[in-house]
Amino acid sequence: MTEHTSPAQTAAAELVVKQRRNKKLAGLAGTVAVIGAASAAYWLLYASHYVSTDNAYAAVEVAQVTPAVGGTILEVKVKDTQSVKQGEVLAVIDPTDARLALAQAEAELGRAERRVRAYVANDAGLSAQIAARVADEQRAAAQLAAAESDRERARIDYDRRNALVASGSVSGDELTRAKNALTTAEANLASAKASAAQAKATRIAAEGTRDANAVLIRDTDEDSNPEVALARAKRDQAKVDLDRTVIRAPMDGVVAKRTVQIGQRVEAGASLLSVVPVQDMYVTANFKEVQLEQVKIGQQATLKADLYGGSVTYHGVVEGFAGGSGAAFAAIPAQNATGNWIKVVQRLPVRIRLDAKELAAHPLKVGLSMTAKIDTRSGE
Repeated sequence: MTEHTSPAQTAAAELVVKQRRNKKLAGLAGTVAVIGAASAAYWLLYASHYVSTDNAYAAVEVAQVTPAVGGTILEVKVKDTQSVKQGEVLAVIDPTDARLALAQAEAELGRAERRVRAYVANDAGLSAQIAARVADEQRAAAQLAAAESDRERARIDYDRRNALVASGSVSGDELTRAKNALTTAEANLASAKASAAQAKATRIAAEGTRDANAVLIRDTDEDSNPEVALARAKRDQAKVDLDRTVIRAPMDGVVAKRTVQIGQRVEAGASLLSVVPVQDMYVTANFKEVQLEQVKIGQQATLKADLYGGSVTYHGVVEGFAGGSGAAFAAIPAQNATGNWIKVVQRLPVRIRLDAKELAAHPLKVGLSMTAKIDTRSGE
């Protein structure tokens, strides 16, 4: 016998089911509301004050080691991955040529010093020569005056005898002797004039030689004379070049990219190897441009390295921002003026300084992947 349910019982059962469903929906709505409120509170109170990226990498200013002088590599004292200290010898260039150049420069300096001492000694000698030339000029002047007097006396004697020839008081032979005496006196006068002119020219030449010599030593002593100073500078340069045949580490770091070999002929400026100062490592974090509105220099950052699997946390400070996005400095920059242009969110490199003690405890290498998170509330 089948039991039939009355309409009242059916309605009551449906009401119970509906009430249960409404309670479940209300509970779900409450749960969603709580989760939303919690998410909003989390965002407003915490997450909105941080920006993060996993597009970050360890970086450092690598020192390129290049020789200042050319030559043949005599020794190479380091290898890749080796740690070095500032001033430690990395390689040695054959110093033979540099030593010879130094010896030549020292010889040139000695010769310059002797030459300057000769200038000083010549000054006194040239002054004495001028005094002698002045005396010669005075003697020539006296001889010229005597020659003029002799010529005048011979002229008067000739004129007197010439006036008496017509009266027969003076013979022709006597007149001839007087004329010859006048000619000789005139020749002696011309010779005296030439001697006086020569003495004057010699005195002027001696004065010019002394003045030229005086220019070489005026307002200087042996040490400050330009010739000695130039030779000394060349000697000092030769010493520096000899010292530079020993190539030393410019800073503490790790050797990388060593290409130099013993026996290799290198020129000044050629790249031999690199020194990576791992103790000065920093992080370049490439944040999206929409993340950087609140980011400022001096804000605190926390970082993790994939090398340590996230088990090590570094603390850093924002040091600065790159002058442009990575795309702006690319070898082939984007052509945004084309007709099929599509806007792409750009990334700007941000430099973050790491804590030196943490870096020493957990060293990093160039190019390792990092994650960075900046607290935009800090540094205010």
